[in-house]
Amino acid sequence: MAPDTTVPPEDPMVLRGIVKSYGALASSPLILDGIDLTLHDGQILAILGQSGCGKSTLLRIIAGLIPPSRGSALYRGHQIQGPTAGIAMVFQSFALFPWLTVMENVAFGLEAQGVGAVERRARSMKAIELIGLDGYENAYPKELSGGMRQRVGFARALVVDPDILLLDEPFSALDVLTAENLRGDLIDLWNDRRIPTRAIVFVSHNIQEAVEVSDRIIVLSSHPGRVRADMQITLPHPRNPDSEEFKTVVDNIYRELAVGVARAHGLAARADAPIGIAHRLPQAGIQPLLGLIDAIDSTPFNGKADLADVAESESLEMDQLLQLVEGLQLLGFATITDMTVALNAAARGFHDAEIPDRKRIFGEHLVRHVPLIRHIRHVLTSRADHTAPETRFLAELQDHLPSDQSQAILDTAINWARFSELFSYDYDTGMLSLDPPET
Repeated sequence: MAPDTTVPPEDPMVLRGIVKSYGALASSPLILDGIDLTLHDGQILAILGQSGCGKSTLLRIIAGLIPPSRGSALYRGHQIQGPTAGIAMVFQSFALFPWLTVMENVAFGLEAQGVGAVERRARSMKAIELIGLDGYENAYPKELSGGMRQRVGFARALVVDPDILLLDEPFSALDVLTAENLRGDLIDLWNDRRIPTRAIVFVSHNIQEAVEVSDRIIVLSSHPGRVRADMQITLPHPRNPDSEEFKTVVDNIYRELAVGVARAHGLAARADAPIGIAHRLPQAGIQPLLGLIDAIDSTPFNGKADLADVAESESLEMDQLLQLVEGLQLLGFATITDMTVALNAAARGFHDAEIPDRKRIFGEHLVRHVPLIRHIRHVLTSRADHTAPETRFLAELQDHLPSDQSQAILDTAINWARFSELFSYDYDTGMLSLDPPET
């Protein structure tokens, strides 16, 4: 149920043709490409997609924290050109000032707006009571549990009476019970019209969470992020996760995400659309990748499995599973069709191989399918001492991507290559080398 207040003349948020790229080069990969989206009053909108698809980037554009490369972001009919009164954000990492008390953290935004001390304290105390933290107003963040610190984050956002509330995976750093409790309290505040917020946008990696809370779900594709699906969720509240209707919606979202992974790599594999060294490698560790191959190639799946069944069998979150499946497909070990992941002959041979042969097979697939690893090998073999600093490759990636994504991609490439003994890495010196040297 949405808050019953007078509807302003403009939709709270309209995005048209939003494009975001990083790096100055024409070849710099796009993070977001052509996002068109209208948020309506009285709506809770969830944004789902794989890690790296641009969910948080899109939220930061809406918040005015970063500008789009192209396109327009409008709030109540006016261009967003920076942090905007009426839009507040809650971050995944709490983002509290450790040297300030709960009261001071909550009041910080009001102080920045020039609100007087008396009103500032009164409004902050009201927000603290609203979110269930009364009694802790003089405590410091280090004295609070994770759930209580996130409540401070919510109070700090709500104290400015936001028109739009943005939530960037606000429950993901919390344990299951704490997250459920905080999520329920927020929805109660919304349904009971105890907050002035007219629309909520939240980014999540948890499908069930999104279906439980939202009226509408946007699914973003990856590399670059585009709106792949726009779903209205009409299930009555409170929603029962065990109901067949709920499970059907969850399965449909899984299907959209899985097909998106398949299409991303199906297109990338075409000769006319090769991937480059800055291709965003999935954040998939070696052991989980090997474990997923073993799981799918064993009973009861025998080489072919429904994604939802694999997630349940292996106790994997949606984002974890899709990162791993994307890794298998990128490396040429599996294909995805609709909701099904199927291992190919190479993967099944890999499953049956001894460790030395596993390393060899994995290395061959890395060199064949991952341009960054192939590039690093080429540089190392061409140098007389067969060494190079990681900063040399990091600088190349940063021509195309922000530093944190560049580091994550390089870390994944190094992790994969070390398993296959394609090259070595010295953590203390940051040097890559062929070991033993090869020509």
